[in-house]
Amino acid sequence: MAAQYFEVHPDNPQPRLLRQAVAILAAGGVAAIPTDSSYALVCHLDDKAAVDALRRARGVDDKHHLTLLCRDLSELASYAKVDNKQYRLLKSATPGPYTFILEATKEVPRRVSHPSRRTIGLRVPDHVVTQELLGLLGQPLLCTTLIPRGETEPLNDAEEIRERYDHLIQAVVDSGACPAEPTSVIDLSGGDPVVIRVGRGDLAALGLA
Repeated sequence: MAAQYFEVHPDNPQPRLLRQAVAILAAGGVAAIPTDSSYALVCHLDDKAAVDALRRARGVDDKHHLTLLCRDLSELASYAKVDNKQYRLLKSATPGPYTFILEATKEVPRRVSHPSRRTIGLRVPDHVVTQELLGLLGQPLLCTTLIPRGETEPLNDAEEIRERYDHLIQAVVDSGACPAEPTSVIDLSGGDPVVIRVGRGDLAALGLA
């Protein structure tokens, strides 16, 4: 079945269309959505079949780190263990184009945390459409950057995403082009911050440059 296509305004997304997209996600669908750093594939956290479908669409195995897309840091405590120092760093960087690798709590299903390390990626996006979707769903989404198998650059054109993934995913939310640069990735699971990837998030702003 072809993916449903939702054209939404980037600053004032139509609630009716977002509710339809959220219904697809709640029913176990995989969707391509805009974020503050390129488009991402997302699915419901607690649905094993949806997580498997997400990995298949992206062309990655269970060793590939998936990320929790959260609306704000209030959702953090359920899924990750952080001390006060780490929390201050997270607070200064969110919302924004950063992904933090954190020690996962027992709430995180084993299938979505890193298999050997019990860690989880977490980010709070600074994008109106993503925030509204998360608010309507009422819980984090599992996500991965939409980079096609065998390629290195994320896709940024919703029409192209629709053409290439039409029968692999259930929905495409189009709010125009996103910044075509991935997040900066910072590993906090070992205590002190370790920069894993330099991306769109300014490391100097966090005192890490």
